[in-house]
Amino acid sequence: MTNPGGLGGRDEPARNGDDHSELLSELDSHDLALALDVVDTEDADVFEPDAEGDPDAVFPQSVASGGPTPTGVILWTRISPAVFDPDTPLAVQVSEDDSFETIVYDGVVTESERISSHDNTVKVDLDGQLESGSRYYYRFVYDGVASRTGRCRTLPHPDDSPESVSFAVVACQNFLNGYYPAFHYVANEDVDFIVHVGDAIYESEAGDFKGFGSYDYPGREKDLPSGKERVWNLEDYRYLYRTYRSDRFFQEALESHTLIAGWDDHELVNDVYWDDRTDAPAGDHPRGDDPEFMTELVADGMHAWWEFMPARVEYDPNGESLQDRFRLWRRLQFGDLVTLAMTDERLFRDPPREAIPTPDNVGPQYEPPGRTMLGEEQREWLVDTITESETLWRVWADEVLTVPFRLGSGPLSVYPVQGGWDGYTRERQQITEAIASADVENYVTLTGDMHCYVAAYQQTSYPGRVSGGEGVAQGDRIGVEFMTPAITSLNAAEALHITRGWRGKITEPLLTKLVTGMNPHIEFFDSHNWGYSVVEFTREDCTYVGFAVDKTTNSEFADRDVVAAYRVPEGKVELEDVTGTYRRRYPSR
Repeated sequence: MTNPGGLGGRDEPARNGDDHSELLSELDSHDLALALDVVDTEDADVFEPDAEGDPDAVFPQSVASGGPTPTGVILWTRISPAVFDPDTPLAVQVSEDDSFETIVYDGVVTESERISSHDNTVKVDLDGQLESGSRYYYRFVYDGVASRTGRCRTLPHPDDSPESVSFAVVACQNFLNGYYPAFHYVANEDVDFIVHVGDAIYESEAGDFKGFGSYDYPGREKDLPSGKERVWNLEDYRYLYRTYRSDRFFQEALESHTLIAGWDDHELVNDVYWDDRTDAPAGDHPRGDDPEFMTELVADGMHAWWEFMPARVEYDPNGESLQDRFRLWRRLQFGDLVTLAMTDERLFRDPPREAIPTPDNVGPQYEPPGRTMLGEEQREWLVDTITESETLWRVWADEVLTVPFRLGSGPLSVYPVQGGWDGYTRERQQITEAIASADVENYVTLTGDMHCYVAAYQQTSYPGRVSGGEGVAQGDRIGVEFMTPAITSLNAAEALHITRGWRGKITEPLLTKLVTGMNPHIEFFDSHNWGYSVVEFTREDCTYVGFAVDKTTNSEFADRDVVAAYRVPEGKVELEDVTGTYRRRYPSR
């Protein structure tokens, strides 16, 4: 089919329905990692730890919590296969204090067969057991050895009126491409939750996702069980999660804060999308054009993610479609202050367009009707969630760049981030128009994937025909976007080998000026640093603080600096630069 913009190849209308039948059949063959039953016991000894016990020997990936609700969380751990005994129960305790004197919940898990079948991972769902808007301490005890103590937090009740809600936002943590001291700082941040917008692992043991300016980091080497350089099966994915979760700083962050987890592509396969012609996943993999292999591989990736991430996923084994069966996208409400929409932008996206992404090609008028990243049902759900919410702030945790990103000027421009919404401009326009027509206030998107710091305006239209028309002018502002940087993954400056020494000092401000000059809706851009961001919502404002942490130092004393900070007053679409204030509050160290 040939389109008005002269585009052919894969640039064709989307499928009529999201069947995914082969992937559904493959998932049916997996015993997915649902929460285990906790039962009462009269044996008080199972809760008594030996002070000399070594938690690292018994719980090598430590503990984590996630999937918060107003009355619970999911607790997670993994027992070392070297000490696992099917006849030994695993005890779990939740307390109001870190000395475990005021126990609010306890019990034992005895389903040893299910534990061993899931790489010795354990999930315990406490939904319905805890009080809303509360912090708790928890631990697991196995054969007299206590895990490290974790902290978890429940959501406020929908009728509550919290004064603030804060998130540490993280993304893109290629284990081979740096160390994780950023997570040490995240662990010590006074935030309510961690929001992970994706790429918690990278599916390679080699340098596939490193660049010209990347360095080698001793102790970060990996060897996949399959002997391949890219993931090949379930055991490869499990190995990656075990390896990543063995990092002490990553463990520290997950012990300290409850996780709200999404995913992007690397949890499955780089640039994964859905190929309607084969009704199978495809992507950047040596066997990416083999539908049967890719269906099995993506099912394995979903399986391992579910085992190792304490995420609350809706799963109905009787659903007729993948959207009925597996639902990662979800809505979280933080009292009357914040609504957070998490979306899944990988399982339902159409293939990338085969066209040079010039202004004449990327506009929605040149894109086939029905082309989608979210699928119709999820898109309608997202729009309804944002437009119908009655909370003060409406937030979309969107794993890829939402606003346009242009390099160049006029007809010589290109829009290189085709894995983001610049590659799906018709659907973006649908979402934008729906939100604009509903006159939504206090709309914020939190994004990742591009390994940069970004503060930008969401608008009804942008110059360059990326939002339709001939040379469309700047439209009305409808919200703001904050991108969190990569923890370690390759950014543009590293790819060009310009991050260090005099090259970095010269090119960092230059690149910022170039990108913001080419994109007037982008107030700030940085692609020279790595780290995390903290986003806080109050009755008066939303603030974003982007921190840079030296990924080359595997130490809790790694340098940390404030790269940028912006404030958005309640009721206004205005990015106020408050970087100086936060640099004084967080001096370099």
